[in-house]
Amino acid sequence: MEVVAMTVEPGERKAPDEPVPAPPPPDPASGETSPETHPTPSAADVTPSAGPRAVPSTRVGTVWVALCATAVLLVALIVFLLQNTGRTQVSFLWMEGSAPLAVTLLIAAVGASLLTALLGTVRITQLRRLSRHRQASRR
Repeated sequence: MEVVAMTVEPGERKAPDEPVPAPPPPDPASGETSPETHPTPSAADVTPSAGPRAVPSTRVGTVWVALCATAVLLVALIVFLLQNTGRTQVSFLWMEGSAPLAVTLLIAAVGASLLTALLGTVRITQLRRLSRHRQASRR
């Protein structure tokens, strides 16, 4: 029986159909297997295959992924709203009232998002002013 093996030295290429003689069987008296019977390939032994190339991303593809993610989030939001319909008492500053729990939490989340956006805008404005100031001082 002949075994076809791919052993490639650095800088050398062999055809995969080149037969290599089978290694001698291990000695049954010793009970050990020789390393030649089960060689482990090294990084030099493996030749990279010319597999399919990755598909480049496009703006349309990015928009499609964003729309799908938004749709999944909206479905999760609708499920959340439908499961949390119990009314709760809400008091904020001088205002009091009752509203469904989901609506209350949604209003709190939107408020937190707006506060985060406001703070981010202030920081970006600071950085832009600093950048303009540094560019003007270099001239």
